[in-house]
Amino acid sequence: MSTLARTMPGFVDVKTFTADDGERVTVVTFADRASHDAWRDHPLHRKAMERGRDEFYETYSIQVAEETYRAEFER
Repeated sequence: MSTLARTMPGFVDVKTFTADDGERVTVVTFADRASHDAWRDHPLHRKAMERGRDEFYETYSIQVAEETYRAEFER
């Protein structure tokens, strides 16, 4: 799905992190809410989410957040 997400207007980035116990977190960033909503509603993404529920996951959660503050430091 990350390949498809990268083609979506407003796509910024996708990163996946895996903990030692196998738990995974994927963070997908879009430029704005409308771009996110288009991704959420994309038919292939919807089908993949349904397949995940039916075949792969016992549980998962989705959080959607809007950035209200950002601080960065680079040496």
